[in-house]
Amino acid sequence: MKSVSIFGATGSVGLSTIDLVQREPDAYRVVALTAHRDVDGLAAQAKATSAKLAVIAQDDLYGALKDALAGSGVEAAAGEAALVDAAQAGADWTMAAIVGCAGLTPTMAALKAGGTVALANKESLVSAGGLMMAAARESGATLLPVDSEHNAIFQCLAGGSIDDVSRIILTASGGPFRSRSHAEMVGITPAQAVAHPNWSMGAKISVDSATMMNKGLELIEADHLFPVGLDRIEILVHPQSVIHSMVEYRDCSTLAQLGSPDMRIPIAHALAWPDRIVTPCQKLDLATIGRLDFEAPDAERFPALRLARAAAAEGGATPAILNAANEVAVAAFLAGRIGFLDIAMIVEDVLDRYSAGRPSTIGDVLAADAQARLFAGQTMERLTV
Repeated sequence: MKSVSIFGATGSVGLSTIDLVQREPDAYRVVALTAHRDVDGLAAQAKATSAKLAVIAQDDLYGALKDALAGSGVEAAAGEAALVDAAQAGADWTMAAIVGCAGLTPTMAALKAGGTVALANKESLVSAGGLMMAAARESGATLLPVDSEHNAIFQCLAGGSIDDVSRIILTASGGPFRSRSHAEMVGITPAQAVAHPNWSMGAKISVDSATMMNKGLELIEADHLFPVGLDRIEILVHPQSVIHSMVEYRDCSTLAQLGSPDMRIPIAHALAWPDRIVTPCQKLDLATIGRLDFEAPDAERFPALRLARAAAAEGGATPAILNAANEVAVAAFLAGRIGFLDIAMIVEDVLDRYSAGRPSTIGDVLAADAQARLFAGQTMERLTV
């Protein structure tokens, strides 16, 4: 049996992972599940999977979690140190699906412990990609991409050599506002922004998809995972979300990975790799779909793409600053404090006003992240006065 830990177990990726694990009870044994604040959800999933350990990130919720798990045989723990301990517990396979930079420390701990880490937390690789890749090389850990686009690229590279790649093409749905003008996006509400036309995702990633910052973060992530050079990684809008990404080789052959827009497909690939397992996902019916459309992204209407590519080119702490400012701005938008178009404006303002030296430790990354959040808060104060 493969031992499995799932970080971010109550989010959409975590729940999809649990769904797949429960369908193969003789193949997987759950070691640890974690959540941010959802005590009831975490306790329910821990009991349903017979997990050995459940960890809630907030220290003050330890008592509530312990009570919820009473009599179940599942051990309860709380706090950041407990998350790190869980990451080092020796699971064969760890799903890293904690949203945002909060997932950085436990993901690094899992990489340093070796084993296989399935990465669904793009923000950690964006903020500390160089350090994470170095940690994986040093420990011998295997890092598998779970984002549908990066998983698609990984599959398209199977049997090929990255030295033969001429282009990597990240596809993007374009989000719910792909065809709207700048003026039409002024009054966008949080409810509209989280209503993605193809994918069922959490609020933060849905807003990132709406601003196309999500694709910008994926560009930075791809630059770390598939080192072909930033100038050879392109973005192509594909509204149907059927082709998840493509790899073009130097002989002009282009390989594409296709599938229904269901995160259980890339999760299942990472979970069973190098084998494959049956999934309950809808099979692709191209005759019914009928057509596949493509268009170039518009960096004028979606400036997050420009900001992310510039941050990737600059490197160092700049991607961490970009990510931190975006997290603050998205949270403020979801809370109704700022407008939709203010998100990218806040990120750009922070990037213009703050820079930091190249990080050599996770502490350096977290320090840059914290400072960027302060700058983002200052920008928002000027907006809301």
